[in-house]
Amino acid sequence: MTTTQNAEARTTAEPEARDSTGFAPVLTRAAEAETTRDPSSVMTLLADSGDTGGRLTGYRSTFAEGAVGAPAHLHTKVSEMFYVIDGALQVLVGEEITVLRAGDFLLVPPHTPHAFAAAPGATADVLFVFTPGAGRFDYLRLLGRVMRGEADPQEIKDSSERFDNHYVDSPVWREALAARA
Repeated sequence: MTTTQNAEARTTAEPEARDSTGFAPVLTRAAEAETTRDPSSVMTLLADSGDTGGRLTGYRSTFAEGAVGAPAHLHTKVSEMFYVIDGALQVLVGEEITVLRAGDFLLVPPHTPHAFAAAPGATADVLFVFTPGAGRFDYLRLLGRVMRGEADPQEIKDSSERFDNHYVDSPVWREALAARA
């Protein structure tokens, strides 16, 4: 996984443009946004919690056909939203697996196990939003370092509280992934 960053990609208005919320409007130009990538997906980092006064974190992921996005996990403090821009995304929510298609929206509340991957035979282009913001960019960067062999996978396990990302076992999801092979 590689990361490309452009300091000019994310701009905020001048301090006087800030209102009582404590943050200014955020504009992230797609062509200049920081990206992380691996052989099967590209994540475009749009706005992290530090940019939004802690209100939300948002990024866009494009998954190649057959790409596995995330293993079964849950969040204890944040809700995760999925909006499928194009293609199809196979998701686990609790113990149920479904396919989201272009235009579909899913909100996963805290403490709900979930997982996702490009649906079999499909690619997927998905907008992810976490609310409140969850500092996900540092988590995505850590994943990249682990995948490149620059960091120990134990760092992911050790960061579960910091990033509110708690991996869980899901026999249903394991079976679904095995059926894809």
